[in-house]
This record gives sequence, structure tokens and C-alpha cells, in this order.
Amino acid sequence: MGLSIRLSDIIRTDNQNRKGAFMMKRCTPEAVGCPSEAVLRFYRRLEEYRLSTHSVILARGERVFSESYFAPFDADTKHRMYSVSKTFVGVAVLFCIQDGLLTLDTPISEFFPYPSNDTVRSLLMMETTAVERGWWFTSELEDRIDTCFGQAEQKLPLTQFNYDSQGSYLLGVIVEKLTGRPFLSYLQEKVLKDIGFSQDAYCLKARGGYSFGDSGVMCTPRDLLRFARFLMDGGRVEGKQYLREELVRQMLDCRTVTDDYGFATSDSYGYGWQIWGAPRGGFAMLGMGGQLAVCFPREDAVLILNSDNQGNPCYRDQVYGALLELLDSLHEKPLSENSDAANALAAYEGSRKLFSLCGETDSPIRRAIDGKTFVCRDNPMGWRRFRLTFFEGAGRLEYENANGCMAFSFGLGCNLFGLFPERGYSGMVAGAPMEGNRYRAAFSADWAEERKLRIRVQIIDSYFGNLAITFGFVDAERVTVRMKKTAENFLDNYQGILIAETAGKQER
Repeated sequence: MGLSIRLSDIIRTDNQNRKGAFMMKRCTPEAVGCPSEAVLRFYRRLEEYRLSTHSVILARGERVFSESYFAPFDADTKHRMYSVSKTFVGVAVLFCIQDGLLTLDTPISEFFPYPSNDTVRSLLMMETTAVERGWWFTSELEDRIDTCFGQAEQKLPLTQFNYDSQGSYLLGVIVEKLTGRPFLSYLQEKVLKDIGFSQDAYCLKARGGYSFGDSGVMCTPRDLLRFARFLMDGGRVEGKQYLREELVRQMLDCRTVTDDYGFATSDSYGYGWQIWGAPRGGFAMLGMGGQLAVCFPREDAVLILNSDNQGNPCYRDQVYGALLELLDSLHEKPLSENSDAANALAAYEGSRKLFSLCGETDSPIRRAIDGKTFVCRDNPMGWRRFRLTFFEGAGRLEYENANGCMAFSFGLGCNLFGLFPERGYSGMVAGAPMEGNRYRAAFSADWAEERKLRIRVQIIDSYFGNLAITFGFVDAERVTVRMKKTAENFLDNYQGILIAETAGKQER
């Protein structure tokens, strides 16, 4: 069966109907000096690493030469940007400076009823007086601001880097105090609206009413591309200077040392003002689990990648390795068109789906355990009993824990989509339980070994997370179950190991 998708089917000008929007035109890789085969190798590398990719955009200059969405994600999905949000806050701070509302050396004690030796500059550079400000999600304090203070000064300001998400949150609060509006609304007025940024983009809130500015921006991948291009062009769009170039250049000058050992890792290229350094003189916005906007001014190239690889400590270095290999294939001038390679790439781009476990879909022990109820010994997850049932190409896990009876279905070698059964997770306000709220999820499973069933749950909502539940059977009557989760402040009751036996085995 031949390829049914051709490059001509997807060439388009984005945002055609948005008046005044910054236009990012689609072209072949060859038109910007990149072989289509090199782009396909880049995608294959991500696939080889089994990364949970949601979307990819590759651009050079003002032209997009590759764009792919991994179903169910698409171009209109408002994706959680996690710590990429910090760069939006940093730019909002620079606009406040440009507007004369504050200076780099303004003490933050002017905005909060707490003593502090930190300034706007020390917060921007993450060279604050704090080493650890505490885990605000589980604090009993109702206002997140109150969780940012109270610790003794741990460092002198502007002397040592420590990643300080709470400090980024405070910067967003300062912007909102000064402007009287959400920081993203302020940015929309200053620049985002003019560059075609989605007007329905938004930011989650933190307890206390201010924006969750260090982690909560929700926007599309193309929105992030436009924002990255704005920074690449020194605060200028289509000839208009929105933000003073010297402020942008200072922001991107990643002078803060972030690695004491001197290793060359993805986070060892220094830190600017709420933005990371990147290899080859580049800079990057990096979000938890795999939201990336990586910019290379020398090559005039940008990678936008959204994913959720929480639980994989190597994913960013894996992405950077594949990306640098792609950069090495770039030429200064356009290449001759290669329609066969370009169409093969277009077909690949248009056929992507979210990662799923893809090992064996059946095992001899499956028939022996199908429908049996296993009773759990005391365990940290509070599970009492569970049952696995299997159907054609799918299965279902039913279980009882401290919160009641739960169930979800999973695909064998593929994803099934539904709602994770736990309720009461945070919604628009992070850290605040929302009655009845459940998260969208993808469920897949495989038989990793003859007697070992793996289930992978990917939370794919305004909050992301990964859960692995692995059943290791001794026989059809005895099993050890291990649960591992990587998620910010939820799935906490899905961590640990339990032993379970069938009811008949327990009686004997």
C-alpha cells in the first residue's frame, strides 16, 4: 500500500485568518538547507529512546520545515508548559522594567510583608538567598506567598545558583501587583497578541489567587514557537521593537554557572534571567518532563518539543543528542528538492501516535489469572484486592483501595484513553483539591516477561504524570505488585510494593 500523505497536502501558512499575526510559513526541509532524511533520523532517534512525545516543530528563520503531532495531541491543544512558564514571567518582568515600574535592584521586600535581602535581579538569575523554600503544595498555609518566606538566609544574594521555582513565582506576583492584572494578560497587551499568540491561552492559579507563573502556562506549540522567535530576534517582530534589545540580550546572557563539576549536560550551559543556556551558544526554555524551546542563533534554528518523560532522567540529554546531530546536517544554502524523501517525512509526521507499551500482547499465564481476585497483604498504597480481566487486544484492572472501588481499561500494545479513576485532583488552582475532578489518561500494557505484566498510565491533562504498575506472578495464585509514579503532587498513593494471593491460597 503506497503512501497516502504528500507534502503538498500539509503545506500551509499558519494563522492565515489572524489579522496582524506573525506568519510562520511551512516549507520542505531542503528549502532551509536541511535534508529530509536528517529530519526523519531525528524523529527515529526520539522513537528509539521510547520518549513520550506529544508534538515537534522544527523551524529555521521564519519557516517551519517540520511539524508533527502525536495523537490525541494536535496543533490546537493547549499544552501545559511547566517551567517554560518561567521565561514568560521573566519577559513580563523586563516589560515592567521598560515601563519604569521597577528596576533590577528593587528589593522584593517592597512587595511582601517579609524581610528579605533578595532583589529582582537575584530572583531573575536564581542566585537568591534560598537553597530550599519548602514544598508549597502540601503546606497548610492558604496563600502560596506565605510559603516562600520564613526560612533563615541560606546564601548571600548573587553568589550561588540554586534552582528556585518559588522565586520565579514571586516574580510573577510582583508583575501582577504592579500591573493589576494576570502577567499573561499583561504580556498579551505588550506583544503576544500582535504575534498571533492564542488569545485563549491562560495560566493556572496558585493558592492565594495569583498566577502559577513558574509552571502553569497553557498554550499551543505554535504559540511557543512565536514566543521563541520573538526572543531570537532580540525583542523585535517584523521590524517593530517591542522590548529593548539590550534587555533581551542581558536576559539571554547565561552568565550564572549551574554545574559545579563542569560536566557537559543539558543543564550545565549556564542560566540567564529565567532562561537556560544551551549547547553551541544557544538558549532554552525547559519544562518538567519534556517541554522544550531550544534556540540556536548561529544556525537561526528553533526546536519546539512537548512531551512528558517524567521518570526518565536522561530524556533531555537524549533529545539534545538527536538535535545536535540534526544541526550538523544543516547547510547555509537551500538544497535541491527531494520529493520522495520529503513525502516520506510528511507521511511519518502525519501518522504519529502517543507512545504506548509495545511488547508481547499475550502470555501463557494470562488465561490462568484471568478474572481471579487477589487479596493484598498490608501495603503502603492501601490496596485491599484487585482483579485482572482480559479481552481481545485489551484488559481491565479493577481494584479497591482506601478511596473505594476503582477500575480502568488498558490496551495491550496500544493505548486506550479514558479518565483515571481517582477523584479530587487539582484543577484551575494548583494544590487545591477539586471535588470530583479526574484527569484524562492513556492506558497501555504489555507482557515484559512471561510472568510479568506492565501497565503504563500517562496522565495527559492540564497536569501530566506517569504511573507504572508491574505485576510479577510466581504462579496463578501469588503475585508481587510494584507501583512507581512520577507526578507533581498527585498519584501519591500509587508508590510502593505489595504481595497478593488468591483468596483460596490465603485460606490454605
